[in-house]
Amino acid sequence: MKIVVCIKQVPDTKGGVKFNPDGTLNRGAMLAIMNPDDKAGLEAALRLKDQYGAHVTVVTMGLPKAEEVLREAMAMGADEGILVTDRVLGGADTWATSQTIAGALRNLEYDLIITGRQAIDGDTAQVGPQISEHLHIPVISYAQKIVEVNEAEKYIVVERQYDDRYHVVKAQLPCLVTALAELNEPRYMTPGGIFDAYAKDITVWHRADLKDVLDSNLGLAGSPTKIAKASDKVRKGAGQKFELDPAAAADKIVETLAQKHII
Repeated sequence: MKIVVCIKQVPDTKGGVKFNPDGTLNRGAMLAIMNPDDKAGLEAALRLKDQYGAHVTVVTMGLPKAEEVLREAMAMGADEGILVTDRVLGGADTWATSQTIAGALRNLEYDLIITGRQAIDGDTAQVGPQISEHLHIPVISYAQKIVEVNEAEKYIVVERQYDDRYHVVKAQLPCLVTALAELNEPRYMTPGGIFDAYAKDITVWHRADLKDVLDSNLGLAGSPTKIAKASDKVRKGAGQKFELDPAAAADKIVETLAQKHII
């Protein structure tokens, strides 16, 4: 089985957020981490590797420093890493990003593609489904559990989160699955894994390596989404305030939690 995991290096907001004059994030000036949903997707792939002996390839698009998350993924157990980087890809929105990644994935053989549900820097949950559309393969989004992967009959069964319940969805392989952070608890890197990860070469692809992608769909120029204004300060509303005695307050809390299907 061949699994490709798409991961993203995202800003670690603990170190502050910095913007370019055009409103895009200045990623080179910020601390960075692996996107949490992507790490859960990586762990899912590694568990399938443990179970079926799958080959796991991690792919990321970003600045040269994004090699760091590929090394981290390889230290966790991924077999190889591919960095897609080029100046012409900078400033991409979800459309241009998904076009770029799809163009890279057309160079690979895969049975299953796993992405995170969404990235914490954009929170759109668009890139994974868009990649599946570009590649003309089925997608199962919001995966909270991978129930079964049948290599012989080429299908996957996934529990898909839906409001206060879940769907059990079956799809033919190859398929793309977007993972929730709640899917699992990602494993730690091992000392031996870290040594091995830094001994391996990272494959680096540029614009010329992308298949069947138009220049007009890449980078900032190919992004239909334009940023009007960006700020690291978000105003919060006052919310609702209630003055109740303890018993009534407890009833109100339970009622609210029930309305939101939390209990």
